[in-house]
Amino acid sequence: MSIARVEPLTTARALRGPFDYLIPDRLPGIDIGTVLEVPFGPRRITGVVVGLAATSEVPPGKLAEPIRILGTGTTPELVDLGMWIAREYCSTPARGVGLMLPPGTGTGGQRTKARTETLSRITELGRAALEDGSRLGEKQRLALRSLLEGEMTGRELMARAAADASTLKRLESRGLIEREQIRVRRRPDSGTIGSASVSAPALTADQRAAVSRLNDAVDSGVGQEFLLAGVTGSGKTEVYLAAVEHALALGRTAIVLVPEIGLTPQAVGRFEARLGDRVAVLHSALSAGQRFDEWQRLKSGEATVCVGPRSAIFAPLMNLGLIVVDEEHDPSYKQESDPRYDARSVARRRSAQNGALLILGTATPRPETWRDFERIELPDRVDGLGMPPVEVIDMRLADPRGGPIHPSTFEALSQVRSEGGKAIVMINRRGFAPWLTCRTCGHHWGCPNCDVSLIVHRESGQLICHHCSHAEPLPRSCGECGGTTLAQSGAGTQRIERLLAEAMDPMPVFRLDADTSAGPGGHGRVLSAFDQADSAILVGTQMVAKGHDFPEVTLSVILDADATLRFPDFRAEERTFSLVTQLAGRSGRGAAGGRVIVQTLAPDAASIRAASKHDSPGFLAGELVRREELAYPPFSSLIRIVLAAEDEAALDRAAAEVATQVGEALPGEASMLGPAPMFRARNRFRRRFLIKTTAREQTVGAVHETVENMLADRVFRGIVLSIDVDPQ
Repeated sequence: MSIARVEPLTTARALRGPFDYLIPDRLPGIDIGTVLEVPFGPRRITGVVVGLAATSEVPPGKLAEPIRILGTGTTPELVDLGMWIAREYCSTPARGVGLMLPPGTGTGGQRTKARTETLSRITELGRAALEDGSRLGEKQRLALRSLLEGEMTGRELMARAAADASTLKRLESRGLIEREQIRVRRRPDSGTIGSASVSAPALTADQRAAVSRLNDAVDSGVGQEFLLAGVTGSGKTEVYLAAVEHALALGRTAIVLVPEIGLTPQAVGRFEARLGDRVAVLHSALSAGQRFDEWQRLKSGEATVCVGPRSAIFAPLMNLGLIVVDEEHDPSYKQESDPRYDARSVARRRSAQNGALLILGTATPRPETWRDFERIELPDRVDGLGMPPVEVIDMRLADPRGGPIHPSTFEALSQVRSEGGKAIVMINRRGFAPWLTCRTCGHHWGCPNCDVSLIVHRESGQLICHHCSHAEPLPRSCGECGGTTLAQSGAGTQRIERLLAEAMDPMPVFRLDADTSAGPGGHGRVLSAFDQADSAILVGTQMVAKGHDFPEVTLSVILDADATLRFPDFRAEERTFSLVTQLAGRSGRGAAGGRVIVQTLAPDAASIRAASKHDSPGFLAGELVRREELAYPPFSSLIRIVLAAEDEAALDRAAAEVATQVGEALPGEASMLGPAPMFRARNRFRRRFLIKTTAREQTVGAVHETVENMLADRVFRGIVLSIDVDPQ
């Protein structure tokens, strides 16, 4: 007797599997990772086999049998990884394993399938029929003549000869053509910006030394981990490529993670140019069919390298030899919805399981990576040029009537225009202005669903909430007093774009933010236009600081550089340093050199001082001392619990229950703060708990088990509860 232990693919936390099913002889090949349709009470549901057994606690006569196998399923290694994610991030097995399945797999079964087309080719009998005057209809004759040029699909024959399915069927029945079903790949658009070299450039001495160490680590097959700490422009991507090529030469496979696929088309283009069709790309901007085809290419071994954002860490590659996490400092590697996994931690787990080399690369490492990983350093740019000088402008001394751009910044931009160069200007706030107020009565426009201001968007003539997307027309007068003196305070990307377009005319100004990059290929369109322009300015949010390589950029400007310091977050200094340093690195990559301007109200902040000197080691040393004194990561682990509800009284009752039960379950090495109020979002009141612990595994297990048991209590009806391990 063979038993399949099946985890139902359901979002319900109350349904806890796995459930045993008897494997019948009519369904051979069922293994761990197989996706099945199974009976579940009166319903049919989709489930994944997470284990096999020879016996069951349920009597054999009462065991149900699976109905059918759905699709190709996933691998046992990925099932194990999904179960680990469920435990590590306080999620459910169904949600953890669900991350590992082919695109389109869900409660409705295998929704996405391979696309096939019928390919037709002419036979010798068909050639003879054209030559000997055999009786043929006009469509038949045209179809045969078209096929003399080579094989064609039914769609091509329809366009060339108006040959419909019945025409082709008659030709096949007479033996004049042969037809076969072929699988058609739905190929993703490359979105490449500029041109990518198909051959490897000469490496610097530092790059060669780095490649040698990394290749030795791949050869060892024991799952080593390295931080590749290289200044911006030091050629980290070429080191990645060399390591990937070495892994492939050994018959192993590789995963390359990038922060956001739409923002790093140059990196993707370089891998595709060098490695060709061995590269598959996985990301959410692909169509369902494209994602399915790329996933299947990876599982079948047709593709041996996967490039993509955080979810690409689940690529179904066998014999994994190398995982690269580029720009490892980027917070986008943390998933914001359940399960709230961190792709960097998942990469560590998967590399250890497979004996694969793990490379985390960045110019601005996180303190935990700097402390815990063996380092390989690339201290110099590949072009031999020094890092661009950074000028810090103290905006406290500026005339407040002068607007968000300092006169010295305008002067520097004018010089770029006169020299025919390019500039990047970052302000990490989209929209035109962050506040709209009435100067007559002081009324402030806020979101009716969230306790936040509505953002002015001039182009659409709307006030928009960036949390719940509530939108309303931009008013011409105050609804409270009728006054018309409405003030739009602060600045966002739209306002900066307009100011620069007026001041720098005829120099074109491009904007890259969530508004201009919406839709497939949005980022690529903006970046490609900027790349192709002879001289231009690119304005945007932090998107403009991520991984772009434009040698013509001679000036980088960051406005309101201290904005991230105002958040009540222990990572505020780290994020500010990273943002300023990364943007500074976009400048001066060409022979003309470059410069950087930082506008700030906090010129003496440690992060801004260190970034102005390009001093990562100095900043990280100080940050680690501060973290240790406050017992923050990496010297502890954090777990955040958030409760939300429309009924504030019910929310407070549930929060009190969490405080009592979770507080009692925590080990002695853990402490809990809360419940603390958070601003209302999407018409829900919120409360937050923060747990700090030095006994990570024990605390995660206690929180997970306690919360799961509590959710059945009536006090949690109507309450949305989320657990975030390692919140960012």
